[in-house]
Amino acid sequence: MRLVAGLVVAAALFGGMQFLQGGDGRATASQIAPSSDYRLTANGDEAACAVHRGAEISQGLSLLSVAQNCRKLMPGIERVKFWREQADGTVAFSANGVDPIITFGVADGEGYESYAPAAPLLALNNN
Repeated sequence: MRLVAGLVVAAALFGGMQFLQGGDGRATASQIAPSSDYRLTANGDEAACAVHRGAEISQGLSLLSVAQNCRKLMPGIERVKFWREQADGTVAFSANGVDPIITFGVADGEGYESYAPAAPLLALNNN
């Protein structure tokens, strides 16, 4: 009986923490994108490629792999190895985990739109 009561209390505490961590209403990458597979597309272009967010290796930093054909969308993007999620919801792709090659902001709908560099404009959406 104590076990059941303990489980009920634990579930209530967990639910309460989730409710209290509701934050200020801004979405983060983990709230927008539960999937780890994405489709990267160039604005106004039919070309697309696959992006996979891998295991988290530290707070906000995950491994990243991009398909070889992503180079057609943005030369140099094939060097990225890391996905860094910032507290403000932006996501940066980098080769070394620190210096961004491309940075995305949360889009109006689901997913992200690149803003740095300014061109090409890229969209990143759940697959």
